[in-house]
Amino acid sequence: MDYQAVLEEVAAHARPFVRQGQVADYIPALEQVSADRFGMAVADIHGAVYGVGDWEVPFSVQSISKTFSLALVMAQSHGSQGDGDIWKRVGREPSGTPFNSLVQLEAENGIPRNPFINAGALVVTDRLQTLTGDASTSMLHFLREESGNPHLAFDQAVADSEAEHGDRNAALAHFMASFGNLENPVPSVIEHYFWQCSIEMSCRDLAVAGGFLARHGLRADGSRLLEAREAKRINAVMLTCGTYDAAGEFAYRVGLPAKSGVGGGIIAVIPGRCTLCVWSPGLDARGNSVAGAAALDHFTTLTGWSVF
Repeated sequence: MDYQAVLEEVAAHARPFVRQGQVADYIPALEQVSADRFGMAVADIHGAVYGVGDWEVPFSVQSISKTFSLALVMAQSHGSQGDGDIWKRVGREPSGTPFNSLVQLEAENGIPRNPFINAGALVVTDRLQTLTGDASTSMLHFLREESGNPHLAFDQAVADSEAEHGDRNAALAHFMASFGNLENPVPSVIEHYFWQCSIEMSCRDLAVAGGFLARHGLRADGSRLLEAREAKRINAVMLTCGTYDAAGEFAYRVGLPAKSGVGGGIIAVIPGRCTLCVWSPGLDARGNSVAGAAALDHFTTLTGWSVF
């Protein structure tokens, strides 16, 4: 596979979509990002990395971080089925509602529908905080190691901006706490959640860091982070729940496990082959990158690679 040639063709195909959509404006620090940006990277399972466009420009990972927090929780809390206790506190079903919705929590007794909506991610962050004592720093250290980039850092401005406009997330956390579904104080959980979302990474960094999902749980150094069945389960939840309430449409178009973020990034996995990351800040009405989805759609069309 000539990855570089494929990426060049994908970038050309995606270019007309780049200025479509709306840059996230409910987090003021994200609103400042230029809508003209587009980058894409592929990291194969052997460590080779290819990129095009703005693939080495850092951006705010936002909800892509939820994939890594879930992986770290599963890695550190192995149970009889390899899942630990987390699935007693969060479900694995698509939500069908916006990522910051309060509606289902009341109907389902404070149990979030899946770990990739905000409520579910708060529960996962809470669990990671219990397991590590410092959820956000633990994630940052892991991402530095897996990406091979020791300079990865939190973005103070983004974290502050999220905290200033985080009333909905605070409401979600307090509501779940009222049902006994948080182990740590709400302010601590929210703070670590915001710090995780504020981490800045490039397409290159994310494609490389997510490689363990394509290698069936093996880290970049060959050590095992997850059992193969655990990596399979994360990929499965990414496929069904990773692109907010547009997961069905995304699976139909792209056919890959993926996790998007309102910073404009999408990470996608082709098990046994490679991990991809695409970034373009213009979002559709569901919060997914317009050009990013078009690029991944074209990539799977060109290569014929999907999980189906």
